[in-house]
Amino acid sequence: MSRSPVLDGRALNRATLARQLLLDRADLPALDAVTHLCGLQAQEPQEPFTGLWSRLRGFRPGTLDGLLTGRRVVRTHLMRRTVHLVAADDVLAWRGRHNAMLRQRVLGVYRRELAGVDLDELAAAGRAVLADGEPRSMAELARAVADRWPEPGTRPLGEMLVAGVLPMVQLPPRGVWRTKAGVRNALVSSWLGREVDPLPPDDGSDPVGQELVRRYLAAYGPAATADVRAWSGLAGLPGAVAALRGELVTFRDERGRELLDLPDAPRPDPETPAPVRFLPAFDNAILGYDDRTRIIDDADRGLSVAGVRVVLVDGRVSATWDVEAETGADARRNTVAVTPLRPLSRAERTAVGEEARELAGFLSDGESHRVRVDPSA
Repeated sequence: MSRSPVLDGRALNRATLARQLLLDRADLPALDAVTHLCGLQAQEPQEPFTGLWSRLRGFRPGTLDGLLTGRRVVRTHLMRRTVHLVAADDVLAWRGRHNAMLRQRVLGVYRRELAGVDLDELAAAGRAVLADGEPRSMAELARAVADRWPEPGTRPLGEMLVAGVLPMVQLPPRGVWRTKAGVRNALVSSWLGREVDPLPPDDGSDPVGQELVRRYLAAYGPAATADVRAWSGLAGLPGAVAALRGELVTFRDERGRELLDLPDAPRPDPETPAPVRFLPAFDNAILGYDDRTRIIDDADRGLSVAGVRVVLVDGRVSATWDVEAETGADARRNTVAVTPLRPLSRAERTAVGEEARELAGFLSDGESHRVRVDPSA
């Protein structure tokens, strides 16, 4: 173990970019990309469109709209109890393994309020309300069971129902391109026509966890078990990791942590050029790790949880970006505004400006290519 090769930060950075489809835009169907990435963080409904645009050659928003309305991808609470855009097959296969974590995360916020509530009884009551097949907002669902549990209040009941005890999805038009819509929830089984896969008998090997680890490493590796835990919200998956060790390779990072990886996964030369990439808010290329220094400086780590959109320059978070719109103006007047976090060279500023113009065109359907790159910090 001590003789495992050491991967420095730049080597890990280039591996991350390659796995995340950020080193070179991929010629992949959008569904294949969502599947490969193990889903996209999506609590901000429009952000996955930018995430896929930055990763896929020729991506068009209507493609993702079709996957949502066609029930091939869904919006659901899953990893870390955050809303993710996930392939339908994956939510069916993975939701059961996340059940206990999802309940505990809701209880971590509302343990006192929900202290007298039998969660299995709450789940049964929620299913009874939803048996008519009608989608409901969280508040509507909570109010429907509140007569039975009046003490907690509707917010704790609602969050436990939609994000804890019931496998739920958020229905379109929520998450459709340029559409503002409230959240309407339905059972996974109602929307997809199939129940969540039952967990296999517990023999300690955690087969569903094994698949999660394989898939995580394919999209995020090389990585430590702490990184797997930070991404999934699950407690390290020790049984799965133990069962997989014979098929994995190991490395060390510069801190001495053991890193696991798939033997044939891409680990590019650290000197491979990295293009400018614009990432949406809460992108998992950053949030999917415990140690995020492979892609963002510790001094800027807070940006990754604050919903700030960032720009990668030479593979690292080097600027923030946003869209500025004049009051009352249409998309033709929108400006992609970039604020550097460090000094940018003339060549870097040029590259950032060029990619920003492409992004502005994407966000406006070609109506605007207005860009402003502020002076370097």
